[in-house]
Amino acid sequence: MRPPDRSLTRLLAGWLPRQRWFGGKDSPIDELTIDTSTELVPGDPGLHHLVLDVRQNTTTDHYQLLLGIRRHLPERLRPHQIGQFAGDTPGYLYDAAHDPELARPLLTHMARETTVGPLRFRHTPGADIRTDLDGTPVTAEQSNTSLVFGGTYICKLFRRLSPGVNPDLEVNLALSREGCTHVPAVHGWIEMEPPDGAGGEPITLALLSEFLRTGTDGWRLALTSVRDWFAQPEPLHAPPGSPAAPPGPAGALTVGDAAAAGGDFAAEAERLGAATAQVHRDLAAAFGVTRAAADDLRAMARGMAAQLDRVGAAVPELRPHAPAIRAVFDRLAASDDPLPVQRVHGDYHLGQVMRTESGWVLLDFEGEPARTPAERRAPAHPLRDVAGMLRSFEYAARFLLAGGDEMPPESADVLERRAQVWAERNRAAFCAGYAAAGGPDPAAHTALVRAFELDKAVYEVRYEARNRPSWLPVPLRSLERLAGGQRSIE
Repeated sequence: MRPPDRSLTRLLAGWLPRQRWFGGKDSPIDELTIDTSTELVPGDPGLHHLVLDVRQNTTTDHYQLLLGIRRHLPERLRPHQIGQFAGDTPGYLYDAAHDPELARPLLTHMARETTVGPLRFRHTPGADIRTDLDGTPVTAEQSNTSLVFGGTYICKLFRRLSPGVNPDLEVNLALSREGCTHVPAVHGWIEMEPPDGAGGEPITLALLSEFLRTGTDGWRLALTSVRDWFAQPEPLHAPPGSPAAPPGPAGALTVGDAAAAGGDFAAEAERLGAATAQVHRDLAAAFGVTRAAADDLRAMARGMAAQLDRVGAAVPELRPHAPAIRAVFDRLAASDDPLPVQRVHGDYHLGQVMRTESGWVLLDFEGEPARTPAERRAPAHPLRDVAGMLRSFEYAARFLLAGGDEMPPESADVLERRAQVWAERNRAAFCAGYAAAGGPDPAAHTALVRAFELDKAVYEVRYEARNRPSWLPVPLRSLERLAGGQRSIE
C-alpha cells in the first residue's frame, strides 16, 4: 500500500516546513524529490524509509523520514499525520517515528545486523540488543528525533543528513574505546551506502545509545535554579567592600546573594567544568593534538568576521553591535601565538549534558546544526567549548526574560541584574572546575574566550532568527555587554 510519488511529494512539501527539525523555515521549498525509498515493514501498517532531497534557492539538503502507512489511522497518531491518499487502497501517511509498533523493527534489524537495500544496521561488538521494546519519542524540541526504548536505549534519528560518518557516532565510539566515563555507551547504529559512484564513507542515519535512567538535563536544572533566584523576595546584601559586592548602588544584588539563595547551581557548574576538562583530555588522546599556526588563527578570525557580515545582512538587530565585535576578531587575527587544537564537542551547552547519580555525562557530539560537515569535524581550541557553555549560562539566566519588553522598565532592570548575577556566579564556578581539572585556564586566555563567545553569540542570532524568532531577544540582550567588553569570566 503506497501512494503515487507525485501525490506523496506534494504532501511532503506542505508538511515538511512545519516540522521542528526542518532547517529551512526561512525560505520556500523550490523542489522536493524522493532520493531513496526502502520498504522496512510490508503490509498494513507499513513502514518505508525515505531520503528526501529538498532544494531551496541554490542549496539542496537531505532529510530522512520514517513513513508510516495505515488504512485506518488511530487517534493517537493523528497529530503526526502527513496526509491522505486515494486510489484502489486509500490510506493515511504519517511520521512513523511516533508509532511504537513501527519503531520496534529498528532494534530487530540492529540486533541481527541486517542489510535492507542501501540501509545497513550495525551493533557494537558484544552488544546484546533487546528487540521487545517499544520506542517513544522524546518530547523536547531538537533538530533530530530521539526514541526511548523501554528506558533501556535511546535512538537518535538524524533528520538532516550529512555526508559520511556523523561526528556523534565517530566521537562516541572513540571515547568509549578510551574508557571515558562521561559519555553514554554506544550499542548500535544505522548507516546508508553513499549514492552510486560517490564513494567515501557511509552516511550515518541513527545512533543507539544507553538511556540514562537517572539523568536530568543541565538546561532544566539550570532553569530551576534561575527561577528560584528570581523568586527571592529580598536581596541578602553582601557586606560592603567584600569580594562578593561589585561596584554599584547600595542595595544592589550581588553574587554573594545568589550563593545564599535556595537552588544554587554553582557546585554543579564546577563539577560540570571538571567533567568537561576530562572529556577534552580523552578527545586529545583519541584524535591527537596539533598546533594551529598564525596563518590558521587569522583564517579563523576571518571566518568569524565573514559570519558576522552574513548574519548582520540578514538580521538588522545585530548591526549596532557589529563594529565592536569586529574589533575583537581583528585583535585575534593580529595574534602571533600558535594555538593547540583538537577535536572538541562543537555545540556545547546546558542542553547537551545530563546530571546522573554518578556525575555529569556529555551528549550530542554532532556539532552545530548550521555548520558544514567539514566545520563540525575540524579541530578547534578546547576553549571554544568552554565559551559555548559560558554562553549557555547567559542563555539560562535570560531565557525567562524573553518577552520582557512588556514589563515596566524598573521590573525589567531588576530581573536583568538578577540574570547577570546568576550568570556571573555559574560562569566563574564552571571555569574554576575546568581549570582545576587540568583544562586551559579561561582566566589566562580572556581575549580568546571573548572572541569565541562573540562568535557563538552571532551564530545564536542567526539560528534563532531562522528557527525560533521568539528566542531572538535572548542572545541579543547579552550581546551588548559582550561586545562592550563588560563581561567577565572571573
